[in-house]
Amino acid sequence: MTNKTIEFLNVLHLRGPNIWTYRSVLEAWVDIHDLEDCPSNVIPGFYERLTAMLPSLIEHRCSIGERGGFLKRLRDGTWPGHILEHVTLELQNLAGMSGGFGKARETSLRGVYKVVIRAWQKDVSMAALNMGHDLLMAAIEGRPYDVDAAVLRLRDLVDKHMLGPSTRCIVEAAADKQRRIPYIRLLPEGNLVQLGYGARQRRIWTAETDRTPAIAESISREKDLTKTLLESCGVPVPEGRIVTSVEDAIEAAEDIGFPVVVKPSDGNHARGVFTNIRTPQEVADVFPLSAAEGSEVMVERFVQGAEHRLLVVGGKMVAANKGDMVSVIGDGTHTIDELIETQINSDPRRGVEHEFPLYLIKLENYPAAQMEVARQGYTGASVPPEGQEVMIVRTSNMAFDVTDEVHPDTAELACLAARIVGLDIAGVDLVCEDISKPLSEQQGAIVEVNAGPGLLMHIKPGVGQPRPVGEAIVDHLFEKDEDARIPIVGVTGSRGKTPVARLIAHLSRLSGQYTGLACSEGVFLDGRQVETAEGTNWDAAERVLMNRSVETAVFENGCRSILADGTVYDRCSVGVVTNIDPELHYGEFYIDSPEKVWNVFRTQVDLVLSSGAAVLNAEDPAVVEMASLSDGEVIFYAVDPNAEAVVQARSEGRRTVFVKDGAIVLATGEQEDPVARLAKIKLLANGAGEEPGVLSNLLAAVAGAWALGVSPAMIRAGVKPYDPKAPLRND
Repeated sequence: MTNKTIEFLNVLHLRGPNIWTYRSVLEAWVDIHDLEDCPSNVIPGFYERLTAMLPSLIEHRCSIGERGGFLKRLRDGTWPGHILEHVTLELQNLAGMSGGFGKARETSLRGVYKVVIRAWQKDVSMAALNMGHDLLMAAIEGRPYDVDAAVLRLRDLVDKHMLGPSTRCIVEAAADKQRRIPYIRLLPEGNLVQLGYGARQRRIWTAETDRTPAIAESISREKDLTKTLLESCGVPVPEGRIVTSVEDAIEAAEDIGFPVVVKPSDGNHARGVFTNIRTPQEVADVFPLSAAEGSEVMVERFVQGAEHRLLVVGGKMVAANKGDMVSVIGDGTHTIDELIETQINSDPRRGVEHEFPLYLIKLENYPAAQMEVARQGYTGASVPPEGQEVMIVRTSNMAFDVTDEVHPDTAELACLAARIVGLDIAGVDLVCEDISKPLSEQQGAIVEVNAGPGLLMHIKPGVGQPRPVGEAIVDHLFEKDEDARIPIVGVTGSRGKTPVARLIAHLSRLSGQYTGLACSEGVFLDGRQVETAEGTNWDAAERVLMNRSVETAVFENGCRSILADGTVYDRCSVGVVTNIDPELHYGEFYIDSPEKVWNVFRTQVDLVLSSGAAVLNAEDPAVVEMASLSDGEVIFYAVDPNAEAVVQARSEGRRTVFVKDGAIVLATGEQEDPVARLAKIKLLANGAGEEPGVLSNLLAAVAGAWALGVSPAMIRAGVKPYDPKAPLRND
């Protein structure tokens, strides 16, 4: 009996850099059973069914490196694990997560593969993987599969689980090749994000930052207070006041003079805002609708012109958009509701998801539009005569980029308004007829100053040029030459990781750095143990990087933690590899050969920054092989000063650490600096130095501290009295 199924044996979420890539991935262990005997070219009709379901697979280049490359592999014959990789990636692409890394590799077990796909977010990518499995099985078995429904479900998951467009554009700008600022998402669902590590971090929450004062954010919500503050500084604002009842609202409107605007005093996203109100009856009609959207209602003068949104970041105007007026043209046949669908909502730029710059318009959901239509003598069910224009919305999406048209005086007024309220990032709303002229020449006015403004209108305008607002916010948070990373040391190897990591952390702390350490003995902050549980895991290490006090971080990375989670940091200043035992396999991860073990440990060297250093054991040939992988400096260490790698490095003028004449020596080329005699080091006393690996581990730690920037004098002072068995600080 044959078993032509695809079974998931396990799925790992590798959240950080791993043996496959620098990015977060899902690693699925897949058993294709008897389909191992059924490559794609022997399954009747499979190619036609799969390409009909996913015609966009034509864009996949695969290893061939050209458009249509994957389809050629399908025609020639490839296996379900490889096909699952591409199908899953394409489903994610259709859901708005374009591109992505993928791999499919055989294990030593027949029919069992590791399928690796880029995971922007675990829940979304898990859903895509399961959908990819179902779609692939349907194509193999000749069953239908609703691809559109699957993609719609994925898009819903994207909206629910992934960062919103405003936050995402800031994070992407931070991660850009020019800045390479790492980030940590601080909530599993939500837009609170940490940019940078430890003491050098900044935080954002959508378009608010840790530089946004809480008082300023509160002021911006109080529209009447905002107007009072702006007016006191000479900023033009429409006159108006808070009202307490329908009668009071009508009285205020008559005092100001029609037309007026009725809106909530503390609303947002234009909900409950009614403009161009012309009669007492209209005031009475809209008052309860405004009151439902806020705690109080304001009535103010209606300013002629179009509404504009100017984005101010760090005291500079960086983008500006203009709202549009939306209307339909009657044809004598269709109702206004039908005309809205065919003439407005059919625009591909309109939709309900975040990525659409224009929203859908439905009269039943839009009281302001209902009033506008009613003023013209119509309802949604009316059929206007042929050629008759019917205004639907006077101010719709701020979808038209006008950044280059803003008059300098107006830009300066917007910056002043943000400064008066106290916001570092502000969306300043103003109304005028011509944004290229000063407001004073056209009775224009600033009507609102908003905290946490949406950025989508600027990064994806309906018309005009996208603006790099994410980059502007990142530049506001970090100076151009500011490093958002703290020094990070990663220590890996088959043995000796814990003592090496602990001694490096000790020396770092003595040098004046508030040092965080996560190792198998727990988590330590500035020498004080704060967690006693095993610390070589993602969650423990991430807590160190989230700590605002930590100036240097040291992490012990075991082979299993790299295989199960990846590394918590994206790059490091120092990467230490103590040794590699080729016989120590990790069969539970299908790591069952010396080559595969080596490939796991090389991950640590791959992550060394160009400004950093890899610290490698010169007496382990497998470790020496990793030297060429380092983007930064390589510092070899060895007990034997005549180790081949040490001799070669010294001849090239590079740094090395070794033992000579009974002392630990730091050498740069032929220049030698004996930092500590072995007989004076407490760690080696009473025969401890004769124990296997103890002296080598000591050299690894000394070399790691030196690479970190700890001075030879401080290394000397720290190494001699060091006792790893001394009582831990508990203060």
